[in-house]
Amino acid sequence: MAAKGMISPFEPEQIRRADNVPVISYGLSSFGYDIRLSSAEFRIFRHIPGTVVDPKNFNSENLELTRLHTDNNGSYFILPAHSYGLGVALERLEIPDNITVICIGKSTYARCGIIANITPAEAAWRGYLTLELSNSSSTDCKIYANEGIVQLMFLEGEPCATTYQARQGKYQEQPQIVTLARI
Repeated sequence: MAAKGMISPFEPEQIRRADNVPVISYGLSSFGYDIRLSSAEFRIFRHIPGTVVDPKNFNSENLELTRLHTDNNGSYFILPAHSYGLGVALERLEIPDNITVICIGKSTYARCGIIANITPAEAAWRGYLTLELSNSSSTDCKIYANEGIVQLMFLEGEPCATTYQARQGKYQEQPQIVTLARI
């Protein structure tokens, strides 16, 4: 299903090197698929005295666009210590109506204190996942673009009675930019 358009672009094997440089693995794994963080944008929550983050009335000014850096190891964003950032997946997903996807953080980042908190991609959801990342460590961390960021685990069952598409879910067809909280 992935090779037929469920994941695009699709990498049929696990990639650990790109252009002869080690990368955080991405592509098809044993029981899932490791997607990459897009270099399109990464935003970090910043403290604005007197404001409160409200999921019912989200203020985009609470998110600061972060610069993409590049060195010999690749392109990356810096997620400051004890902060929370939003990125977007490089791969576009088109989930069939009999599949639900759970997103789990990769151990490489977990061992650096990065917690991935990505909501499931429900049956018949389409678009680019917004990736929620928290740096629980006391040091800044590089988050590499165009390299593996989270693993997708696929759960297959009978087609559900009401798909995400059928109920007109508010995050359907997310573009390849950070999508803010909606009600």
